Amino acid sequence: MKLEEFIPDERSRALIEKTREFAKSFFEREGTHGFSHVERVFNLCLHIGREEGADLEVLALASLLHDIARPLEESGKVEDHALEGARIAVHFLRSLGYPKEKVRAVAHAIESHRFSKGPEPETLEAKILSDADKLDAIGAIGIARVFMYSGEHGRDIDSSLRHFEEKILKLKDLMYTETARRIAEGRHRFTVEFIERIRREIEGEI
Repeated sequence: MKLEEFIPDERSRALIEKTREFAKSFFEREGTHGFSHVERVFNLCLHIGREEGADLEVLALASLLHDIARPLEESGKVEDHALEGARIAVHFLRSLGYPKEKVRAVAHAIESHRFSKGPEPETLEAKILSDADKLDAIGAIGIARVFMYSGEHGRDIDSSLRHFEEKILKLKDLMYTETARRIAEGRHRFTVEFIERIRREIEGEI
């Protein structure tokens, strides 16, 4: 993906690239919530944001920074990576002289990106970030991430399938934007087909 297709302003692109390097420094290893997840959410945000008429600069920054505190949460150093990530993002963006109202917009999007925990996203950019984060849990990538997580935590196939039914299959109906709903439909169908197939094989189908 060429960033200039979405962000024509050179200064804005420079800010985004600086933010990318800052965000990447928080991830020492890959995994279910590694920096590759951040990159996919970033790409989804720009595509959805362009369709929905969002502020793409705010959206780009929020998506790159949305999981910077995830490693801290996983290590037990903070309780809520969304709130801590927003705090770190505010400090970072203020140090660059970024406009206060845009800093607040980025922080709100980060604070509210988790579908399972408040606050509710109020701005278009916050809704798009939440949608993009959920979309990365559906479809082929979503299936791969579920089993990556299972490997990381010693979870068996049956437990993984329960996770699909308890969480992943519900995400399609939790999208805020029309663009995300369209994308979710195809990814959801693929996920359902995969679950049906793997259950048949578990039951002995050759």
